[in-house]
Amino acid sequence: MNQFPWLTVIGLVPLVGAVVLWLLPPSLADRAKHIALGASLVTLVFTVAAALQFKTDSSAKYQLVEEHSWIPQFGVSYALGVDGIALALIIMSAILVPICLLAAWNDLPAAEAHRERHYFALMLVLETFMVGVFAATDVFLFYVFFEAMLIPVYFLIGQFGGPRRQYAAVKFLLFSLAGGLIMLAAVIALYVQGPGGADGFLLTKLAGIQLSADTEKWIFVGFFIAFAVKAPMVPVHTWLPDAAAETRPATATLLVGVLDKVGTYGMIRFCLELFPGASQWATPVVIVLALVSIIYGALLAIGQQDMMRLIAFTSISHFGFIVLGIFALTSTSWAGSSLYMINHGFSTAALFLFAGMLIARRGSKRIADFGGWQRVVPGLAGVWLVAGLSSIALPGLGSFVSEFLVLAGTFQRHQVVAVIATTGIILAALYILLMYQRTMTGPRPDIAVPDLSRREKWVAAPLIALFLVLGFYPKPALDMVTPAVDAILTSIQVADPAPVVGAAEGSTK
Repeated sequence: MNQFPWLTVIGLVPLVGAVVLWLLPPSLADRAKHIALGASLVTLVFTVAAALQFKTDSSAKYQLVEEHSWIPQFGVSYALGVDGIALALIIMSAILVPICLLAAWNDLPAAEAHRERHYFALMLVLETFMVGVFAATDVFLFYVFFEAMLIPVYFLIGQFGGPRRQYAAVKFLLFSLAGGLIMLAAVIALYVQGPGGADGFLLTKLAGIQLSADTEKWIFVGFFIAFAVKAPMVPVHTWLPDAAAETRPATATLLVGVLDKVGTYGMIRFCLELFPGASQWATPVVIVLALVSIIYGALLAIGQQDMMRLIAFTSISHFGFIVLGIFALTSTSWAGSSLYMINHGFSTAALFLFAGMLIARRGSKRIADFGGWQRVVPGLAGVWLVAGLSSIALPGLGSFVSEFLVLAGTFQRHQVVAVIATTGIILAALYILLMYQRTMTGPRPDIAVPDLSRREKWVAAPLIALFLVLGFYPKPALDMVTPAVDAILTSIQVADPAPVVGAAEGSTK
């Protein structure tokens, strides 16, 4: 407990940066974006330093732990800690925020320059809440961060989005609040059933408590609905395409690349770990929903004419893979889902941000308004293609490893399900390659726009590098998440199915 409070500092730095932006005098308003970028880079430095303190061979369930009594009358603690999965998601967030800030550098026109500090401050506040939600080891504290994330996102969509921004912002808020309120009832019920006391909301106190079968199922459903909305899973996904289409590319990146991971992370941390019996009871239904999300999201993506909506629907399909891996309940599929969350964050960031660069040059999100652009902006066309290939899990790029592990792990327990899920890979190739063909190939259009600027190259370079590193050398990431995966599966008493190959050979002798 006396160690340096790494997680608090990581969350506090962007919040301090946001306060500084809001307090800037008008004479220094033009420095807002530089201050925001500086705060995000300092956060990244602290995150890397914290990661270096993390021991992958430690037997402790959580590391970098901080625990302080907050509201003892209600059993609430200020408790932070991370395992490998949570730390990996925090690292991903800390990397994506400065990239998004750099990509959003010229989002606001000169006439709205006075609003820049508010725009960038909201992104920094969002980063604070993202760190908090992944680091919280108190269920009530997690809920506070879970709901607090809605505030900056609502304003980022509603104040800085497109023509239908108010509709998209309200729809996002209503879906999220509905899921959050259901989860609040489940949180209260869990506390009542738990041991209680001044620290009764701690995960370590609630894991393993004995619940009646019906009570466990009802509380599980309350948590799962909230996480399914956030994930987003069919049929509670409809807020995402509207939000992604009406917001700025940098906001869409944080929304889909990071915030939606709270849903799948919550399924692992709360649904599976706290309610193992109910999770196995619900597995058949969840797997069906995951398969529907994979195929339905991909089919809808193929038919989209709006570039941003297309990318949003691809994410619904990808989240189906992540959920499938989680509820396949094998160590291979869980490692794949954990890694998938990271790879999806980076590949979706590339798609949204590079799409934003195209839209800024053309002034339109309609795919039909493009065509032949590889002859105009070859550099941008190149990174756009690499981002698309990463999204369809091309071997050598990061997503391939995670998607392969999900399908291989699922096949261990549900062979037919894994085979059906592979159709999502074929559909992914269709929606990505068709989009590239329609936007980039064909005769040269009668338009003159600049290729990648120096700032845009700084946005693209780390993302492309991460695709390659995670594609060719995923070992450090897997080493980080695998101990957490094994520990959780052991705690919920789930073992990998026995290999069937040897049994089949034995039966033929």
